[in-house]
Amino acid sequence: MTPTASATPAPALLTPDNHVLVMIDFQSQMAFATKSIDAVQLRNNAALVASAAAGFGVSAILTTVAEKSFSGPMFDEIGAAFPGKPMLDRTSMNTWEDAAVIAEVNRIGKGRIVLCGLWTSVCIVGPALSALAQGFEVCVIADACGDVSDEAHERAMERMIAAGVQPMTSLQYLLELQRDWARAETYDLTTGIARRLGGAYGLGIIYAKTMFGASEGH
Repeated sequence: MTPTASATPAPALLTPDNHVLVMIDFQSQMAFATKSIDAVQLRNNAALVASAAAGFGVSAILTTVAEKSFSGPMFDEIGAAFPGKPMLDRTSMNTWEDAAVIAEVNRIGKGRIVLCGLWTSVCIVGPALSALAQGFEVCVIADACGDVSDEAHERAMERMIAAGVQPMTSLQYLLELQRDWARAETYDLTTGIARRLGGAYGLGIIYAKTMFGASEGH
């Protein structure tokens, strides 16, 4: 039987109010040994994700490990996107085993978790598999994660995908939250983030707007 199409989005797509973003251990000590992604690109992608989530009002949890004693503070770009928001510091490598983080997950009460952070094979695999086991849907922003080698990052992503995690990218995250250029209330927010942090796509927006006064959706 042929299905009937309708102009409606899939339930699996992210919206600002259907998930909680958990940003994990974007800290200097973790970044020093990260080799699967360039440190400048990593900071850019983390800033893009944080800016998108903050701008769209996404529920977010920011967590660090041994901030004062070993790993250092969260990247400035993330703190700047969420001024005044507390960083939940842990001792556990698996964020999902920290009582304060889980209390916040339960307080927010969303059934879909979006993860990014360092390192993919430890700090992301742990909560991803744990959340899946407890019935949550889990997405991982792959290019806002990093590990000690390409092999470590790729095997971690493969392990999570095999378990049911949905992978995505940082720019995809931003554009999925917007999803329709006719949404005028967040148009400038989305294009502004893309211009600053969207790489070549952002350059294209700058060029089109400067040279032709272009505007998506018009």
